[in-house]
Amino acid sequence: MPRITPRFSIPRFSVPCVAAIAAIAACPHGARASEGGASLYLLGSGGPETAILPPLKGVYLDNEIYVYDGSSSANRRFITGGNIVAGLDATIVADFASTLWVPTTNFLGGTLAVGAIVPVGAPMVNVDAVIEGPLGNQFNISRRDSSLLLGDPVATAMVGWTTGKLHLQFATLLNVPVGHYREGRLANLAFHRWAGDASFAASWNDPKAGWDISGKAGFTFNGTNKVTDYKTGTEFHLEASAEKTFSPKFSAGIQGYWFKQVTGDGGEGARLGSYKGEVFGVGGTVATHLVMGRSPATVRLRVLREFDATNRLEGTSVMLGLSLPLHMEMPAAPPAE
Repeated sequence: MPRITPRFSIPRFSVPCVAAIAAIAACPHGARASEGGASLYLLGSGGPETAILPPLKGVYLDNEIYVYDGSSSANRRFITGGNIVAGLDATIVADFASTLWVPTTNFLGGTLAVGAIVPVGAPMVNVDAVIEGPLGNQFNISRRDSSLLLGDPVATAMVGWTTGKLHLQFATLLNVPVGHYREGRLANLAFHRWAGDASFAASWNDPKAGWDISGKAGFTFNGTNKVTDYKTGTEFHLEASAEKTFSPKFSAGIQGYWFKQVTGDGGEGARLGSYKGEVFGVGGTVATHLVMGRSPATVRLRVLREFDATNRLEGTSVMLGLSLPLHMEMPAAPPAE
């Protein structure tokens, strides 16, 4: 049986993240200049084969375990939960369960896929000081906050085309603000705002030579958090990767990303001004391709380190994902001669 690659962009996996952390899948990492550092698109969720959609109609599962640990200097200020804080240290352990349905492989000359992502996670936030906000006017008072939370669900839709070794994909994400949002608290998984992402990806995949070269770029458009009156600006993300297949069961490669907020934050809640953020990240990825029951599956590990951050945390993210088909409509056998 040929290897089926049930991959799709998340990102937020994308994906929602903890307040003061960047969020596989889609829901996808460190704290951004956006409110609470939370962005819909999950940096690092692109990578190898990112533009390749399943070749058969069916239902596919992608489950991503995401761990991020980041910090900032003591004099760097952020806004999270309506509070101005300093000396931020944040850790998140989350799971992004994504289901993708491919109803047709003949839509506008390509494959159509729609799906949903449900994030569940435990954000843990420490700050050296709460300077101003719902938690009180305090200075040099350290605080900690953590909780197990259900984030905002994310809807996704994508269309992919294949011509020879080249795969192209247009994808969208829509964050629906109905998750568990803790007003005035430091640690949150839900955004409590509408947000959408549009991205375009390309993958040059040569199975015979064993190489995959992929890239992805997109913009995230954010609504206003009605509780904090914070309007997060528009964000740009760019990712690239190169991976080599060494055997039918093992592949490894490198990948990186660049994030930049292109318009400033606004609203009465944006008390630190436009506060645009920027960061780079680079790391590696390994994957193993196996059979679970009778289904082909891919297990992928990614480790990425951030650097040269502006107005955000710098940290390390680890993602462990499992992709496999739940149901595939196999093509009918050719008639016997």
